[in-house]
Amino acid sequence: MFSSSLIKKPIILVAALGYFVDIYDLLLFSIIRIPSLTDLGIQDIAGNGLLILNTQMFGLLLGGILWGILGDKLGRTRVLFFSIALYSVGNVLNGFVQTAPQYAWIRFFTGIGLAGELGAGITLVSELLSKEKRGIGTSIVAGFGLTGAILAFFISQWFDWRTCYFIGGGLGLTLLLMRMSVFESGLYHKIKNSNVKKGNFLMFFNRRERFLRYLRSILIGLPTWYVVGILISFSPEFAKSMNIKTSIDAGIGIMISYSAIAIGDVIIGLLSQYLKSRKKAMHVFYIITILGMLLFFTSKSSIQLYLSIGVMGFGTGFWAVFVTIGAENFGTNLRATAATTIPNMVRGSLNGITALFLLLQGILSYVNSAIATAIVVMAITYWAIYGLQETFGRDLDFIEE
Repeated sequence: MFSSSLIKKPIILVAALGYFVDIYDLLLFSIIRIPSLTDLGIQDIAGNGLLILNTQMFGLLLGGILWGILGDKLGRTRVLFFSIALYSVGNVLNGFVQTAPQYAWIRFFTGIGLAGELGAGITLVSELLSKEKRGIGTSIVAGFGLTGAILAFFISQWFDWRTCYFIGGGLGLTLLLMRMSVFESGLYHKIKNSNVKKGNFLMFFNRRERFLRYLRSILIGLPTWYVVGILISFSPEFAKSMNIKTSIDAGIGIMISYSAIAIGDVIIGLLSQYLKSRKKAMHVFYIITILGMLLFFTSKSSIQLYLSIGVMGFGTGFWAVFVTIGAENFGTNLRATAATTIPNMVRGSLNGITALFLLLQGILSYVNSAIATAIVVMAITYWAIYGLQETFGRDLDFIEE
């Protein structure tokens, strides 16, 4: 299916493995939320679980800005090295927590580390591959990387929750050795010693056109973390509210959704190549996501609920193309900052999405609050995608003035 020369490129292998470990660590808490908090003797599992998840996502938000700036100022490969070191150590420490506040603080710092992986990897892949193969390359990275959630699920079935964190930390530290084989982007080398402003985060806000380009690049990814962070992570609570008698395992939901997301990421890469359009491919997957939401909210059984999770997972498998759009939309001197902050802004947006969800529960039922939140999220998403220019086949050898 894919060119052998494309697959042999070390950067694709290293970026894919890095994202694999990143996703394992990122989704691990959602998978072991209930057993880990229960073992710690915490009573309000839903409330504390949401607090810890939001704390982790806030760390991702701050880390995205930090690593993005460093990626443009110091180079993409240094970010790949230091970020994985931080989140690997964080996961080891997570295996020793004794209280909810400790849990939250360590997930916060781990989130900062996790924030650097995808953006730096996608930036390198985008800059090192030809514009004809760029979309396929990023799809391989995302498609393989997302299967880290599947490993996290099975590891959680075989080992104690603390051991799951130790394994995640060990995987990350092992991957550090592979990072030695990665070379810096040629496009970055061209501006490395120039006087061009590099990694200036404020540049996203000093021109209206660039700010809107940046804002829209973020907002087109909102459905992913609404689906994963709300609907799937709290699927046991939704099942109870919808009077589904069979118990729902959030870990199984994560495993199903990320299996589907991994497949979707590869399919959308091929679809965007066939259509020669990133935007058209995104529209197709938005429609699939909406159909999955409809199936979710009308579920009458656990089978239908798990099926809807699979459909939503496949639909939100636009992550690879979404991050690629972010990288293609900005010049070399801001590309790492954009590609790293954009996905992490989306992850961090879960704080705002959950705030809206909780606010609506004051006037609506649990399920109807989620439906209303979905409508708001998709309305914002469509506003954003319609305002972006097509980036398929764009030459990336340019800078932001």
